[in-house]
Amino acid sequence: MILKDRIKKIREDVNMSQAEFSKEILVGSSTVAMWELGTRKPKDIHISKICEKWNINEEWLRTGKGKMKKELSIEEMTYGRFGKIMETGNPIRKNVVTMLLALAEKLTNEQWEDIYVEIKDSIARIEKEKGDED
Repeated sequence: MILKDRIKKIREDVNMSQAEFSKEILVGSSTVAMWELGTRKPKDIHISKICEKWNINEEWLRTGKGKMKKELSIEEMTYGRFGKIMETGNPIRKNVVTMLLALAEKLTNEQWEDIYVEIKDSIARIEKEKGDED
């Protein structure tokens, strides 16, 4: 797979048109079209934006070596999830996230342990219910 195909794969994997994809990385849709045709190559700044926006391994995008997706730490995944809600969520979702974080700052270690057990049990229960439905 060559660079033009890797760019197209990323765009298709995020389920975007060339126009939608181009808006996310601040280029014209004709620029993305030329990248995918192989008549033009993206500048370093655009490769960086693509990798940052969609968690793409830069070496894979440039060379095809390695995995497409970058492996994120738990902290990076958490920041990304909260960031996405704050960026795209409706006002209620944003307020709930803000309130949850404010509450989280005030919890004791014992309270965190209790919440951890409750969430773990809830996840197991939900997964069991889903398995029973299949």
